[in-house]
Amino acid sequence: MAIQWQVFTFEQLTTHQLYQLLQLRAEVFVVEQTCFYQDLDDKDTVDSTLHLLGYQSDERGQLTLCAYSRVLAPGVSYDGHASIGRVVTKACVRGERVGHELIKESLLLTAKHWPKLQVKISAQTHLQSFYQQHGFNPVSEEYLEDDIPHIAMST
Repeated sequence: MAIQWQVFTFEQLTTHQLYQLLQLRAEVFVVEQTCFYQDLDDKDTVDSTLHLLGYQSDERGQLTLCAYSRVLAPGVSYDGHASIGRVVTKACVRGERVGHELIKESLLLTAKHWPKLQVKISAQTHLQSFYQQHGFNPVSEEYLEDDIPHIAMST
């Protein structure tokens, strides 16, 4: 099924959309990965932050949020780099290449808003080859972030 992509600033999000994206992030990052961390870090509310929501429609036409990322302006996470974070897909769409679509859409957003800048991310180490398929290369040694091995990567 095709994904319907929608982009919003924090101010443009409805309370329903905000609830859905926070629910998906908690479902995967806190419950599924059993990682207790402070998800709400004020980066969501920065005026330049873009929230990319991917919806899939079921057989009745109901839309379900199945993919999400936030696209961050230079200086929000990294000086001189745009960034993509909180990259997440719902378990039921994994294996359907939705994660690849999500990264492609996220990179299109960074290219549109900050065309001359590289994108830097903090990737979970086990996803390094996934991100390399999208032009990211390691730029750090492995480190622990919230007790999960990560690696900084950049385009």
